[in-house]
Amino acid sequence: MPTDYGDFDLHLYRSLVDGLHHIALVKGKVSPSKATLVRVHSECLTGDVFGSRRCDCGPQLQLAMKRIDQEGSGVLLYMRQEGRGIGLAPKIRAYKLQEQGLDTVQANERLGFPMDLRDYGLGAQILADLGVHKIRLLTNNPRKVVGLEAYDIHIVEQLPIRPPPNPHNARYLATKKKKMGHKL
Repeated sequence: MPTDYGDFDLHLYRSLVDGLHHIALVKGKVSPSKATLVRVHSECLTGDVFGSRRCDCGPQLQLAMKRIDQEGSGVLLYMRQEGRGIGLAPKIRAYKLQEQGLDTVQANERLGFPMDLRDYGLGAQILADLGVHKIRLLTNNPRKVVGLEAYDIHIVEQLPIRPPPNPHNARYLATKKKKMGHKL
């Protein structure tokens, strides 16, 4: 698949649990003996597609694709876990609560959800299917590291991916750092 960040091989996966499709974009050759540069990215329609400045999702996706292109090889997993796993409709309701003063964690909790519902087991299975077991992970999220390691993915290095903040996402980023432990 040709992109603004070079050509990627597109691999489509379907979860047997919920029927959702997930995508692996693979650039270059991956080797089981070498640590592969990987980004596990959870879907964010508002940020990835529409360029919402309320989050840092779209810029993280773009920076990851650019970094993989620069390295000449790597994997970007695009996981269908919208809104940290709560889904699109609840995420939009959470946005409304944020406009009323709640932070992103408080909004999710007000709607009856934990701060983060994502599961990395399926992503780990996709990586294993691609022959990737040792990775250099592009993430700021320590829970993602723990979540992947729980499924026998060996993380050799955690690499931050920090787009510049903007006035619309400064509070969101502060909440991710303070309440979720993100390394920002």
